[in-house]
Amino acid sequence: MTAYLEITLSWLFKNFRGRDDKAFTTNPAFASHPEPTLQVTSPDCGADGATLSKGYIAGGKVLIPELKWETVEGVKEWLVVNEDFDAPLPKPICHGIYVGVPAEKLSLGNEDFQPAAGASSTQLKGGFSYGMTRNGKLYTPPRPLINHGFHRYFWFVVGLNEPLDPEFVASKPSREAVAAKIDGRVVAWGRWMGQCERKWE
Repeated sequence: MTAYLEITLSWLFKNFRGRDDKAFTTNPAFASHPEPTLQVTSPDCGADGATLSKGYIAGGKVLIPELKWETVEGVKEWLVVNEDFDAPLPKPICHGIYVGVPAEKLSLGNEDFQPAAGASSTQLKGGFSYGMTRNGKLYTPPRPLINHGFHRYFWFVVGLNEPLDPEFVASKPSREAVAAKIDGRVVAWGRWMGQCERKWE
């Protein structure tokens, strides 16, 4: 997409943003846990709401923010989802969805998101698998439309009271399929948000 086309689209869709009401955590699975109770931090990117540096944005090193959280009683497995709330579309764009994260794992770094050697196509070094993103890749780095303003990228960490079926985990499930599968399994969840923008220069 050329820069001129992006700028035109940004102008046309300048008010199409803020899909907070369609967030992953607004699905029925979270009816009993409507608010976050788990604190999620990012040691390398900073406080919640931090501006992402170039290394974390498309065209840079494509780093993934490090995430850390604390243990929660009753959690048997974790689920991690990354969404762009401000893309000019009817619902947030899924930039990453990671299933089967071991219960004992309380942090994720770039190495965890690397493909596991000799493993199936969705298995990662961190001991979990990735699901279906908008472009089908393991992770889609932030790339807001030029001059569309800041986009917020939310990372959700969700604790489940029982592990997901291994076959389901390996099936590269979609955001919608995962949301349906975790109904009745959510114990707690938290979020961390980083933001960025791209300007015409």
